[in-house]
Amino acid sequence: MQRLLIADDSSVIRKVGKRILNGLGFLVAEAGSADEASRLCDFRLPDVLVVDSSLEGALDLIAGVRARERGADVRIYFCLVKADLKHMMVGKRAGADDFLLKPFDRASLEQAFGHLAAAA
Repeated sequence: MQRLLIADDSSVIRKVGKRILNGLGFLVAEAGSADEASRLCDFRLPDVLVVDSSLEGALDLIAGVRARERGADVRIYFCLVKADLKHMMVGKRAGADDFLLKPFDRASLEQAFGHLAAAA
């Protein structure tokens, strides 16, 4: 089972994402701040990290995960409210692999993560 960490300051987004992604077969952890997410990564790096772009310290979190041993193995998704090329490039430069638009629903999460869940 792949481990997935959602870092978002919205408890609603975390809970919705967790419910849907658990249903896809992920073991999901939640973090309400970049610091909390970093502490969870200290304990164990997830296979997949979903980081909200508006989370304070989001870019530092991404760069910090990438700098860790085995950090290159983590698949990082940068969540945006709209497909804005400028913000996408900032996330990419920090180390994000891909992007996810919010608000998300079951269909969009299945599309984004279904292949990862199937590969586990």
